[in-house]
Amino acid sequence: MNSVVEINDLNMTYQSPNGEVHALDNISFSVTDGEFIAIVGPSGCGKSTLLSILSGLLPPTSGQVLLYGEPINGPSKKTGYMLQKDHLFEWRSILKNILLGVEIQRALTPEVEKRAIQFLQTYGLYEFRNKYPEQLSGGMRQRAALIRTLVTDPQILLLDEAFSALDYQTRLVVNEDIYKIIKKENKTAILVTHDIAEAISMADRVIVLSQRPGTVMQIYDIQLSCELRTPLHCREAPEFRYYFQKIWRELDIHV
Repeated sequence: MNSVVEINDLNMTYQSPNGEVHALDNISFSVTDGEFIAIVGPSGCGKSTLLSILSGLLPPTSGQVLLYGEPINGPSKKTGYMLQKDHLFEWRSILKNILLGVEIQRALTPEVEKRAIQFLQTYGLYEFRNKYPEQLSGGMRQRAALIRTLVTDPQILLLDEAFSALDYQTRLVVNEDIYKIIKKENKTAILVTHDIAEAISMADRVIVLSQRPGTVMQIYDIQLSCELRTPLHCREAPEFRYYFQKIWRELDIHV
């Protein structure tokens, strides 16, 4: 399959009040079309910095980053960025929040609004279209945030600790919801998370980064023998514990 993201010898150094910080060191990997990648690593290892570079918000110090074969030079409509918090505006209805991205892009048309309504119908939020964020549960808010991202029609979704603000039970349900939506819409996804179990249960491959400066220590190709490939079912697979222990030990050795 063709690579939609290629990262070659990526390095990132920036200035902080305490001096120069070497955040990323010779990062190299690729992502194929439709693949779900998870990136795990210790706090401060540069995971979020890496997503900022992939989104075009931050230029790397050196190295090559290609998106569909072209160098990344600033934000691209081909990528959608979903953050830890949903960042829904409390004074806008759910439908108005979902249309915010295309409004900013000056791309709001009757056809786009129709697509947004179809997303709401498909993913169980249509009856809440005229409600406000405070009237939704945490899981529903995250679903609305993802739909807002999907309405802009990106090919690649960047998920930066997108579920960490939720309680454990809600997080499991939202993992299931978001995974199904991403697969149904045939999107490529890159998830940054501290949760090893979340990474294994959702991703096709898990990339393990070292302590800062973050470098790729290992890439695990996740092969689970479960009939239905969803996050909840994957946690029941016999191989799940094997991957968890391997990644846990990999991180523990380097803490």
